[in-house]
Amino acid sequence: MAITLNSGFKIPIIGLGVWRMEGKEITDLIINAIKIGYRHFDCAADYQNEAEVGEALAEAFRTGLVKREDLFITTKLWNSDHGHVIEACKDSLKKLQLDYLDLYLVHFPIATKHTGVGTTDSALDEDGVLDINTTVSLETTWHAMEDLVSMGLVRSIGISNYDIFLTRDCLAYSKVKPAVNQIETHPYFQRDSLVKFCQKHGLCVTAHTPLGGAAANTEWFGSVSCLDDPVLKGLAEKYKKTVAQIVLRWGVQRNTVVIPKSSKIERLKENFEVFDFELSKEDMDLIKSVDKSYRTNQPAKFWGINLFA
Repeated sequence: MAITLNSGFKIPIIGLGVWRMEGKEITDLIINAIKIGYRHFDCAADYQNEAEVGEALAEAFRTGLVKREDLFITTKLWNSDHGHVIEACKDSLKKLQLDYLDLYLVHFPIATKHTGVGTTDSALDEDGVLDINTTVSLETTWHAMEDLVSMGLVRSIGISNYDIFLTRDCLAYSKVKPAVNQIETHPYFQRDSLVKFCQKHGLCVTAHTPLGGAAANTEWFGSVSCLDDPVLKGLAEKYKKTVAQIVLRWGVQRNTVVIPKSSKIERLKENFEVFDFELSKEDMDLIKSVDKSYRTNQPAKFWGINLFA
């Protein structure tokens, strides 16, 4: 199942996010995910594992498990490389051992102090606050992203963590429209206005943290997961599915792409098995009622500044 982007390319509606995956674990996970049926992998320079992902992809191609054109590979421009878009993209391509990306995203709508292409540092100033670069505009960054398309390095370009204001702005100054806005959205953080605005204007919404971050964000940010919600647990019992499957199915029925992360093979399978049932309209409405406008991904913990305030 896939969504056709405004660029004409198709993005698989379920992907695997590779944030916080390391070393040999990545090779095994990606190979197993491909065997399960995953064709969409969501990477980022900031995850600092593109080289390992590249090794796994090379193995999958070498052994004939899949061809390059069978996969949809996303990666992202880090904040510190906004003035160095082409070099940063080429660096990611080299690490991933690819000739082109299916999708390249501006990871956050903020330029920070450049620390060297691909280093993905978040440099702090003397006060321990993110060292923001005020000389590079988002419009300048976007026009460099557009150049990647004309150079044939990237098929589709998009944005990530943009609100309605910034998304509208990007639509106004872009020659190549953003194909995707990747945002945190899950039953506790539904962001219906942003999702509908993007979809109305031709952007596909990809839900990062589609399960509310679960254990990873609880560990890093002390957040609460929607997977423990009694309403969602009740629906899991009703449909004889796991809570995660209910939440992912909800995302799919909103016409959003979901990219859950898991390092367990049984969970990879479970997260992919959401196409054999459908939530009723009443139950979709019921899930609306659990929204808490609750963001679980909080980079302010590392940056000394809340950019979402």
